Amino acid sequence: MSDDARKVQKTDEEWRAQLSPMEYHVLRQAGTERPFSGEYWDTSTPGTYRCRGCGVDLFTSEMKFDSGCGWPSFDREVDGRPIDRRPDDSHGMRRVEIVCRACGGHLGHVFDDGPTETGERYCVNSASITLEPR
Repeated sequence: MSDDARKVQKTDEEWRAQLSPMEYHVLRQAGTERPFSGEYWDTSTPGTYRCRGCGVDLFTSEMKFDSGCGWPSFDREVDGRPIDRRPDDSHGMRRVEIVCRACGGHLGHVFDDGPTETGERYCVNSASITLEPR
């Protein structure tokens, strides 16, 4: 999906007004939070994880697992493919960036070393998601 086709389009000023400085850095500048510092890296509260930028459902607590990496990890996304994947060759390595399909917000990266049948590990910044408890 091209940036022009996204459902949520805001100016930089609107994003800055909506998001905290860390949320803006992660979601709009593809930043990352320090490992073991985010709100959700070790929570086990049942519920749905949504994009902090636009509120789209991304993951559920049943998809979450402890990978030991210091960021929330999930083995798959919710139905409907709310996440786009992009090549990321920054920092001298090849990775796959994950972004919210609706607003283009940077979520983190996906790796092929997950422990479940999907074989995937979505490594997500807490600053890019919000948990709606059940």
